[in-house]
Amino acid sequence: MIARQSKKQQGISLAAIALMMVLAQSNLIDVYADHMIWIAAAIPSTALGTAIAFAGTRYSLTIWWQLTFLTLTQFIIGPVIALPSTTIAHVIPSLDTLSQGWEMTFGAFKYLISVAPPVGTAYGSLMAVWTIGLWLAFLAGTFAISDHAWTSAIAAIPLATAMAVCALLGTSHGWHRTLCGITFAVLLIIWMAWRLEFMEWERWFCALVVVTLAAGLAVGGSALASPHRLILRDTYNPPLSPYDYTSPLSSMRSYIKDHRDDTLLTITNLPAGTPVRLAVMDWFDGSVWNLSDSSKASDCANYQRVGTTISTDERGMAFTATFTVHRGLTDAWLPLAGAATGVQFLGKDENSPFYYNRDTNSAILPSGTSEGLTYIESGIIADTPTDQQISTAKAANISQPKALDVPNAVSTLASAAAGGQSRGGAAAQDLAAMLRSSGWFSHGLQNDYPSAAGHGNYRVNALLTGTTMVGDSEQYASAMALMARELGLPSRVVLGFLPKDEDGDITNARGKKTSGSGTEITFTGDDITAWVEIKLRNLGWVAFYPTPKESKIPDDSQSSAPPDPKNLVRQPPVPFIDPLRDQTQVRGQ
Repeated sequence: MIARQSKKQQGISLAAIALMMVLAQSNLIDVYADHMIWIAAAIPSTALGTAIAFAGTRYSLTIWWQLTFLTLTQFIIGPVIALPSTTIAHVIPSLDTLSQGWEMTFGAFKYLISVAPPVGTAYGSLMAVWTIGLWLAFLAGTFAISDHAWTSAIAAIPLATAMAVCALLGTSHGWHRTLCGITFAVLLIIWMAWRLEFMEWERWFCALVVVTLAAGLAVGGSALASPHRLILRDTYNPPLSPYDYTSPLSSMRSYIKDHRDDTLLTITNLPAGTPVRLAVMDWFDGSVWNLSDSSKASDCANYQRVGTTISTDERGMAFTATFTVHRGLTDAWLPLAGAATGVQFLGKDENSPFYYNRDTNSAILPSGTSEGLTYIESGIIADTPTDQQISTAKAANISQPKALDVPNAVSTLASAAAGGQSRGGAAAQDLAAMLRSSGWFSHGLQNDYPSAAGHGNYRVNALLTGTTMVGDSEQYASAMALMARELGLPSRVVLGFLPKDEDGDITNARGKKTSGSGTEITFTGDDITAWVEIKLRNLGWVAFYPTPKESKIPDDSQSSAPPDPKNLVRQPPVPFIDPLRDQTQVRGQ
């Protein structure tokens, strides 16, 4: 069936192709999470693809001219739109624009698969939708305006390819899929029926039947489809094993020893009294607290590469703060506050990939933090529950990895400290209060009261059964987290910076006014602290600080030598833990 199409017929075909191509690409709206971002690439690329296809109807423009136009559009216009920060005045492409445009023509697809949505426009991610729209619209348009009617039907192949590729790169949620999929199917059937002359437009009944049939098939297919949608992102395992890193808590004493008075981190416009977390640990192997792997059914190792925008369900006070790392803070753990909704690196670190864990609100920077690293975090500071809310809350029911080689003293002391409160927030409050009131504080550094580093079973047992309960937040956080587990409370240990006063308590007075209207706070090595989080029903993860006041140090009359259980008496004595002094047995040993 050969009949040369008029310009009007070709225009109708190309308009239908462009509309169907845009509908196919709508699967990616949820990935970018912003309609305007998606429109900036999807509409121009589709329009240019169909325009270049239409240009082929002129005999003076051969296929070679079309390929030239496609190449210029792909590697010059596309990168200018997808990588505006590399251009001159956001219009003229630079060498970086061209080189990154070439790289991200292919790399953007891997980026969409490996990064949890929304991905934003970072790393030239728009090159993926640009490439799909340009090339598949060109192919579909070229076939659609063919003089041979059956050749025009081949246009359905690139259209279906666009739909499938965008679906695989999309998300498992959002409303665009069903609505746009049904519209796509209806338009495709109507256009093909018109192009193959299976339908006369004057016969409205025939047209109505076709539309109804197409809609029925589309809706029926959607209803019969599996509720679980295949997404390539769900099958991709990023090359990151956070549980292979050395225990973050083990490095705490070295930061305090080597950088006690050194500024490690400066933050502007951080809400007063806000903790800054580095790492969250949920697995105790008997020697250290660390991140569990995925086989242990926990969420602390659930790190995903993210873009400049991060989704969160947290509710509270929004903030935007600028972080600057100073000499001495060199680790893979990226300092963040609250629940991040976006992180933007500045300067030479602009394209630094990083991984974020929405369950723990912590991040990993594989390249490591270093002096001069600057980034802007937007986030949410969750509302702090009241003591009354905590005391009446029940423990949440979640799966956590089993703690190994826990000293017997942990269970016995936990039961005694809880005073019958076997579960819930009240028990957690009792544990924290007992440790704060019964313990003494010391980092064990030069001129400090002797206190060994570490937080394994031996050190925790010594803390709870020795003659003097003395240590710093490394030991007290480890002890409370283990005691909470013994009472059936989901617990984890957090390492981070606290805006502390001289007693070691959180204060709102640490920040200072800047030259503008903002505030600035500096954190030193002495501000690095460990604390405990307990998950409670309807409250989520609640922070507890079991470490005694830092001003509460053993009397100067005591010897600076390591405490001898035979000669030293606990100060002050705690009657209900006296019977534990002879219990040094460790489970599993």
